[in-house]
Amino acid sequence: MPRSRLDAVYRSILLTKFFTKGWGSPENLKRIFEFRKVLANRKTCYELIPRDYPINITKDEEWSDCHIIEGSFESPFNKHLPNIMPYETITSHFQLVLPRKWYSHKIKPICLHLAGTGDHFFWRRRNLIAKPLLKESGIASLLVENPFYGSRKPQNQIRSCLHNVCDIFVMGGCLIMESIVLLNWCEQQGFAPLGLTGLSMGGHMASLAATNWPKPIPLIPCLSWSTASPVFTQGVMSASINWTLLENQYFANELYQNDLAKMVKIIGKEDAFLAGQHFAQHYPSSMKRINELKQMSDDATNEVCTTTATETVINNKEYNNSELKNQDNTLKNQIAEEKAARIFPLNILSNKLKLKDANAIKGVCMLPVPRHPLFSDCKWREREALQFMCGIMDECTHLKNFEVPVDTELIIAVCARNDAYVPRDDCMSLDKIWPGAEIRYIDAGHVSAYLLHQKVFRSTIVEAFERSMKKYPIQTS
Repeated sequence: MPRSRLDAVYRSILLTKFFTKGWGSPENLKRIFEFRKVLANRKTCYELIPRDYPINITKDEEWSDCHIIEGSFESPFNKHLPNIMPYETITSHFQLVLPRKWYSHKIKPICLHLAGTGDHFFWRRRNLIAKPLLKESGIASLLVENPFYGSRKPQNQIRSCLHNVCDIFVMGGCLIMESIVLLNWCEQQGFAPLGLTGLSMGGHMASLAATNWPKPIPLIPCLSWSTASPVFTQGVMSASINWTLLENQYFANELYQNDLAKMVKIIGKEDAFLAGQHFAQHYPSSMKRINELKQMSDDATNEVCTTTATETVINNKEYNNSELKNQDNTLKNQIAEEKAARIFPLNILSNKLKLKDANAIKGVCMLPVPRHPLFSDCKWREREALQFMCGIMDECTHLKNFEVPVDTELIIAVCARNDAYVPRDDCMSLDKIWPGAEIRYIDAGHVSAYLLHQKVFRSTIVEAFERSMKKYPIQTS
């Protein structure tokens, strides 16, 4: 898919940097990976949370156009995985945006909205989506504040700059469990039907929360996909990460390489598949680059160890002519095979040529990110750190690692066709993971979709609720 240049430009002018302190404690990551398996079991996770979980109502006000209720409670994540959450994040805060008067005593629809990246407090969701949704369709909204955001932001954190990679997993685990608390509470208050939605990161968090709700529920994830892995390794957000810091930490502590790396796996993509996808996207320019690389190999065969250029191509190692010919023949066969399939794995290329100069690889992939860690150079240390990031992101955020929502026909996902924040090219599709789910596309990038298509998001929420009420009618007698 072509990626939005606006997304890249917008991201480049933001000062926000992510994971400025690194991966996080290896011990904490290990505990999170183990607890993820508990969260992935719907029955087990749901039973961890009492239906009468204590909630404290802190505000109840009538506004001119709505009824506002606010409350708080201790995140159950802290009870089951103590000493991981920063103190400020432990208390969850929420805001209900209700009509001043319900039209029906039985039908009181409420949609739970989870916050996207940078969405602090409640005002943005309340004014852009909750109030218009209430006015247009009578659907109320329940707004939840993310850990590490708004009043839950640690004192030493700047804006949305999460300090550690593990913080994003803590956020996800918290929101899964907190959503269960709030949905149970809404049922006790007589609200129905209930739904889940969110934009960007909030859309993905809503998807995770839906996997652990034991009943059919409308789900409308907007501008999200099946895993957070490509967001931080391929999309424009990857330029906001200090990869050198992550690489140094990864190789400085054997716990990352030995224990943690063995606990995770990348889902639904291999290196060859990843490279092949990019090759196909940029064909024929990528094919031109392949021919240039082939010519480099031919030149190396004819001029072995005689020029500086040849020494660079063969990575400063001396090979005899017969060895180079064998390499060249193997390479020619590989090129012929991959050209026929329109796929050329970069890992095969780098293995065969032993390139010291990464400029040869740079031309194959042209992302809207100025410096992409995978194709910036040939350092295997950097590549391994990137693969570790893919693995841990998939481990904790890939929907394939969680249960399928009870009724996938109530799921309508809204995606931006040219999204550079949430690349979808080499990810398992939502409708493959959740057969029966519907995917709709907006002809826009991530930023322009958020700014210009709020009405589409609201109308999709309304449609999903109508679909739910038609399939599971609420008894009004």
